[in-house]
Amino acid sequence: MTVRVSLVAPAGCAALREARFGDGSGPDGSGGGGLDAGGLRRARAAAGRAPRGALVLASPSARCRETAAALGLRAAPEDALRGCDPGRWRGLRLDEVAAAEPAAVAAWLADPAAAPHGGESLLGLLARVGAWLDGLAEGGPARVVAVAEPDVVRAAAVHALGAPPRTFWRLDVAPLTATALSGRAGRWNLRPGAPLAPDVLPAGEDGGEAAR
Repeated sequence: MTVRVSLVAPAGCAALREARFGDGSGPDGSGGGGLDAGGLRRARAAAGRAPRGALVLASPSARCRETAAALGLRAAPEDALRGCDPGRWRGLRLDEVAAAEPAAVAAWLADPAAAPHGGESLLGLLARVGAWLDGLAEGGPARVVAVAEPDVVRAAAVHALGAPPRTFWRLDVAPLTATALSGRAGRWNLRPGAPLAPDVLPAGEDGGEAAR
């Protein structure tokens, strides 16, 4: 049986625009939090275009849960779709960390196994998201919709294509876009992110993806 998965990126928020580490789901809520007024408005405007599925999930972050609700989706939180754990960099902007720890940031970008922040490595993220996807293909519902963190969408795309880990850094995921995956017998096909509404702007203009 072919499994079809639609991964919807959350609407814009301040943390995404600022390239800030974290998704607001940490113990103290640092690193992002929920949607801003503009993001919430755009998500509500796109509600009629949101995909539907037998299983509807969301990353546990506030911005993903709020996006799902604004789209009219009753999504259950899924821990496997949480954003990559940035460890002690949570809540900081990428430019702040690069200025304070240039060698650590360089290692993080160059080595997918590196985790100088003490959190999760890129390889860890790819393995976690890949295992979730393959689990769906082994017996999940035919149609799955998940509002997922941008880095989770990127990791899913890398896994689906069997691409090298470094490909992760070359992928952009714009707010309120749906990336479609279809899988069967261990093989995935991918359709790149399509905007849910005609007024969705490219990443960086209205809430580009967070630093990871």
